[in-house]
Amino acid sequence: MTTQRILVIEDDQDIANVLRMDLTDAGYDVEHADSAMNGLIKAREDHPTLILLDLGLPDFDGGDVVQRLRKNSAVPIIVLTARDTVEEKVRLLGLGADDYLIKPFHPDELLARVKVQLRQRTTESLSMGDLTLDPQKRLVTYKTEELRLSPKEFDILALLIRQPGRVYSRQEIGQEIWQGRLPEGSNVVDVHMANLRAKLRDLDGYGLLRTVRGVGYALRG
Repeated sequence: MTTQRILVIEDDQDIANVLRMDLTDAGYDVEHADSAMNGLIKAREDHPTLILLDLGLPDFDGGDVVQRLRKNSAVPIIVLTARDTVEEKVRLLGLGADDYLIKPFHPDELLARVKVQLRQRTTESLSMGDLTLDPQKRLVTYKTEELRLSPKEFDILALLIRQPGRVYSRQEIGQEIWQGRLPEGSNVVDVHMANLRAKLRDLDGYGLLRTVRGVGYALRG
């Protein structure tokens, strides 16, 4: 089995060393970048399996790094931050982060979060009619045309396609895709579903996504 490579973007060398030790002991190959710019370069050249990103970097904000990565990469990103506010959590998830950890955190929690993100991206190809989803390549096609999705849109579609016809509530989607870490009252799920519906509609697949008013969402089986 190929060793999974994790890129740690962290300017504090002591923290980076601890992360490297914990992740290496868990069997991962670890690369380190001490600035946002070096992190972006390594992400482009080394193609990591997952990125651990410190939010407070010396050259520019970690949120900007997330945005730049999301322009051409679906790599899972876990943000490490000391900013424990609802507004900051919503901002990070909206920018494209997959998860976040509030400092200080226990190594076991970090490793559990890493495993969740990697597990979501290591499943078999899925299909329903003309819709095909390849988790390994992070590729979705409908009637042979590629459907370009954000990382979270992809994960939502992967959840729905595993059980066509089943209605998932907003709470279930939030739990599965964001590990239940969406702030109460957040409309992040609805925003992603609206974007996903629009992209399916552009490929004449509007009817694939079903909304059950007051309950949730499903793919028409």
